[in-house]
Amino acid sequence: MPAISRRQFASALGAGVSALALPLRSLAIPSPASARGPRFAGPIRLDSNENPYGPSPRAREAITQSEAVASRYPDSAEDAVAAALAAAHGVAAEQVVLGCGSGEVLKMADGAFLSPGKTVVVAEPTFEAVLGYAQVTQAEPVKVPLTGDHRHDLSAMAAACDARTGLVYVCNPNNPTGTIVTGDELGAFLERVPATATVLVDEAYHHFVEDASYRSAFERLARHPNLVVVRTFSKIYGLAGMRLGYAVATPANAAALRSQKIWSNANAGVLAAVLASLGDAAHVADQRQRLNGSKRWLYAELAKDGRRAIPSEANFVMIHLGTDVAPVIEGFKARGIGVGRRFAALPEWLRISIGTPEEMQAFMAGLRELVPVRAAA
Repeated sequence: MPAISRRQFASALGAGVSALALPLRSLAIPSPASARGPRFAGPIRLDSNENPYGPSPRAREAITQSEAVASRYPDSAEDAVAAALAAAHGVAAEQVVLGCGSGEVLKMADGAFLSPGKTVVVAEPTFEAVLGYAQVTQAEPVKVPLTGDHRHDLSAMAAACDARTGLVYVCNPNNPTGTIVTGDELGAFLERVPATATVLVDEAYHHFVEDASYRSAFERLARHPNLVVVRTFSKIYGLAGMRLGYAVATPANAAALRSQKIWSNANAGVLAAVLASLGDAAHVADQRQRLNGSKRWLYAELAKDGRRAIPSEANFVMIHLGTDVAPVIEGFKARGIGVGRRFAALPEWLRISIGTPEEMQAFMAGLRELVPVRAAA
C-alpha cells in the first residue's frame, strides 16, 4: 500500500465520519434490482406501495421489548410465529415457511422449482422479483400480456404451461395494475395448469381487496397440492422495513422451499412485531379503511379532471398520463415526491402509492402542474 501521511489519514477519517453523520433520508440507498434504480429518499414517498402509517402501537412496543433478547438467536420466536400463522390458516406448522420479506420466499420458490430447461410463466407486467431470481436458475421466462382491461389473461397463461413449466406466478391483486383474479377464475385456472407445475399466488395486497368476487387462494390449497400461497407483513401491517413474509404449501413443497432459505432469516424484532400484529385485528381494519378511503378520494379527484385510471384493489393506483412517465417521475422528484417507476409494458401509466391525505393532496397538486388535464385526456 502507498504511504499515507497523518494529515491525509485524518482528512479521510473526517470525511468518513461526516458521511456517517448525514441524516438517513439524505442517503440514496440503491435497490438490489438494478431495473428499479436508486430509491427515492425525499419527504413524500409514494413509490413503493408502503403503509405510510407504519406498524400498530402494539407492534412498536413489541419491537422495543425485543431489545432484551437481541443477543439471542430467535429460534423459539420463529416457531411461535409459524405456529400462529398455521393456526390462522388452518394448516400444520410444517406447512409454513418464513422469509426475509416475501422477496426471499419468491427466491426460495425459484430455487426449489426452477432449473435450466424449465420455464416460469408470468403476466406482463407483474412484480418482477420472480423473473429476476429465475435468471440465476437459468430458467426460461414466458411472459403473457395482460388483457385489454389490464388483468391476468389466465386462459393464455394456462395455454403457455407444458411439461417444461416449473413455476407459474400469479400476483393477486397484481402489482403494478392493482387488478384481481376472481375466485372462479382462479379455480378454473388451477384445474388447467399441469399438476407438475407449481402455482405460486402472491397475496401481498390481499387485505385491501373489497371486490366480492375475489377469493384468497387459501380456499384452494387443500384441493391443489401444487399450489403455494405467499403473503407479507410489509403492506397493511406496515412492517416493510422489518422484513417478514411467508409461504404456505403442502409439507413436501414447504420442505422444498425451506431447503432454499438462509439460516436464521428473521430477526427478533420483526418476529415479536408479527405476533403482536396478528393479535390486533382492529389495526388491520383501521388501516384498510384509511388507505382505501384515501384511494377513493384520489379516484374522485382524477374523475374531476377527466383522467383515466385502472380500478385497483390494492394500495396503489395506475394513472394514464398520455405521455411517457419518465420525465414526469423526475418532475415529481424535484418537488420532493417519489412516485412509481416506469414499466416498459405500460410506459404512459404512472403508479402512485396511497399515502396520507396530506400526501395525496400534494401529489394531485403536482400532477395538475406537471401534466395538465388537456395533455392527460
